Amino acid sequence: MKWISTFAAAIILPASILAQEQQVPQLGKASVKQVVAAMTLEEKAKLVVGMGFKMPGAAPARRSNTDRPKSDSVSKEGFQLPPVDPTDAAIPEKVAGAAGRTHAIPRLGIPSMTLSDGPAGVRIDPFRNGDSSRSYYATAFPVGTLLASSWDTALVQKVGTAFGSEIRDFGIDIILGPGMNIHRNPLGGRNFEYFSEDPLLTGKIAAAMVRGIQSNGVGTSIKHFAANNQETNRNQVNTIVSERALREIYLKGFEIVVRESSPWTVMSSYNKINGVYTSETAGLLTTILRDEWGFKGLVMTDWFGGRNAVAQENAGNDLLMPGTATQTKSILDAVDSGKLDIKVLDRNIEKILNIILLSPSFKNYLVSEKPELKNNATITRNAAAESMVLLRNENALPIAAKKKIALFGNTSYVLIAGGTGSGDVHKAYTVTLKQGLENAGFSLNEKLASGYEDYIKVQNANRPKPRNFFMLPPPIPEMKQETEIVNQAAEESDLAIFTLGRNAGEGADRKVDNDFNLSDDEKTLLKQISEAFHKKGKKLIVVLNIGGVIETTSWRDEANAILLAWQPGLEGGNSITDVLSGKQNPAGKLATSFPLKYDDVPSAKNFPGHELEPASPSAVNPMRGRPSEVIYEDGIYVGYRYYQSFRIKTAYPFGYGLSYTQFKYSNLTLSSTSFKDKLLVNVTVTNTGNVAGKEVVELYLSAPASKINKPEEELKGFAKTRLLNPGESQSLQLVLDASSLASFDTSLTRWVAEAGTYQVKIGASVEDIRLKKDFTLGNEIQLQKLNKVLVPQVEIKEMKP
Repeated sequence: MKWISTFAAAIILPASILAQEQQVPQLGKASVKQVVAAMTLEEKAKLVVGMGFKMPGAAPARRSNTDRPKSDSVSKEGFQLPPVDPTDAAIPEKVAGAAGRTHAIPRLGIPSMTLSDGPAGVRIDPFRNGDSSRSYYATAFPVGTLLASSWDTALVQKVGTAFGSEIRDFGIDIILGPGMNIHRNPLGGRNFEYFSEDPLLTGKIAAAMVRGIQSNGVGTSIKHFAANNQETNRNQVNTIVSERALREIYLKGFEIVVRESSPWTVMSSYNKINGVYTSETAGLLTTILRDEWGFKGLVMTDWFGGRNAVAQENAGNDLLMPGTATQTKSILDAVDSGKLDIKVLDRNIEKILNIILLSPSFKNYLVSEKPELKNNATITRNAAAESMVLLRNENALPIAAKKKIALFGNTSYVLIAGGTGSGDVHKAYTVTLKQGLENAGFSLNEKLASGYEDYIKVQNANRPKPRNFFMLPPPIPEMKQETEIVNQAAEESDLAIFTLGRNAGEGADRKVDNDFNLSDDEKTLLKQISEAFHKKGKKLIVVLNIGGVIETTSWRDEANAILLAWQPGLEGGNSITDVLSGKQNPAGKLATSFPLKYDDVPSAKNFPGHELEPASPSAVNPMRGRPSEVIYEDGIYVGYRYYQSFRIKTAYPFGYGLSYTQFKYSNLTLSSTSFKDKLLVNVTVTNTGNVAGKEVVELYLSAPASKINKPEEELKGFAKTRLLNPGESQSLQLVLDASSLASFDTSLTRWVAEAGTYQVKIGASVEDIRLKKDFTLGNEIQLQKLNKVLVPQVEIKEMKP
């Protein structure tokens, strides 16, 4: 009978398969090349393409193996994702809510790797399969800009180590972060994920984060490579930028991380650079990243990034994420037609397999799913507090114990722990500023607090729900206050705190009105509070719980103190209170400049560029934006490089931050007055105040500029003291090498240190230089000849001082 023969075959088949598997090479036992040689073409095409993506608010279109894939589209309710293979879609996720996964090939001993979003914490589903009895919450760590404000690589590495332990314990192989694009413009929607406007600070902080995370045996994916400095039309924008600006500003941080911390993977960005998608640009992904910098890991696309799967593979973009059926078919067809050399495909697969060999999935790590959340919350609280920046203090801080506080501002009662989109984290709780103050023993004006909580509850109930995780619900309007209520609060309370909140995230950039600039309601309330409390001789403290730079010039004099808390993670209310109360002496410095007004920003006139006529109606897609271009006319003059060189005053300069104590700088010495191979810079810092504290020492360098124009000064090193008690001193040493002196000379395609006199400037900010000393370079130094790649096809009229 037929069913008997079928049953017998089912019994015999596993044994034959077992015998076959014993004959084929196994990953980890045979060489990677042997494993690749044993793979079928279909397996190869699968391995370089991910298994698809389950995004909240969007359902992947399915197709049979013989159906022709349909074009990407967006439904009215949300995104409709590109089609995936139904076999892949049927395989359960190992970690629910992770961003993607690679294909397994069991017969060759190749496991699937799981990738998760999370520059500020692991982003996975907090509950699984409708079971609310077991949660999978993760720690929301301080956002990138706040951590960079610590200027403390040891602190950031400690945060990274805690972060990496959660990645490992939740069964994730690679975290999609850190994000390290440059703060080119304060309106960038994802600036909170990124570290700084300066590439050196960005690179050093990111390298520390990568070292910390990867010490747990899991991988990172530094992103977005490169020049992805806006969200507007991010999938279709052509970034037109000079070779020099690319090398000095937008690539330098990535180079530092690759050379100093060896990230497992690099994520190519959505945008084009000088006409070609980054994921399809061999000059970027192979020539610069691998040949010049020596990167050994794999390159993956951003999710659905680029257009041409074959061009991506040829360029050295090894892994296409999250993967679509269309891409798999394109690769198979291209190999058959000769458009994709099988040797190129094999090369890319080898890179993927080398990373799989490192992964917890390959090593069969026993996943606990129980990370040390309590311990990591403590690390988060302390790191956030130490990184916050005190912008203003007119004898208002720290707040003495047992004071009664009038707490104003919606965000005082609903803390913004982090940004939105893929940079968000599902966390078990968030400590509000109200809770933090109460935890520290301060009493609050109960009538005021009750009014805010009732108002926020009603407003939340009436807010429209976002259609997907990219879209922010509209912010709750700042609660208006009757003058009588404000006056009564001033009568009954010892001081006022007003929290200003801002949030943004993936998918859109910020606006000038009612975002960078305060809204009319915020201005009115701020003035009301200031006048009422100052009439009573009482102080007003403003807390900035924001993800990006805002305007402060028009209102800062109304506040006695301003604390920049950025977005401090789930323990934020406690962290802010630790600083306000003096439990933590603020030790942060600005990693990004605060301009007097938006028009002062060097990129203000061309951010985020202009839209182009689409080549076809299909080129207009709400998920991908519109064809557009942005010309980086600011060139190398980004942030403080512009403000200093063009003599533009800022509200708060790069590197600025106050303390509850004072520091004196002295004994600046150079190891030589003439540069040879390197120069040692020594300086002593003394705490001359009455409170223990830490100080960041910043080393800026002014270079001769007879051949090419150069910024007035550039950050070339920094160090942070240990906790210094009053009267205590510490000597710090910084090192300058030839690369520290060099600028990129486009005509020579190499880094060049020009002969002449250089000046070392040691400062507490870029505008507060305390000590200076000169040295000379007798003969020009030309570093290694590099490759002529990523050349703009149009003339760029870059600004010059």
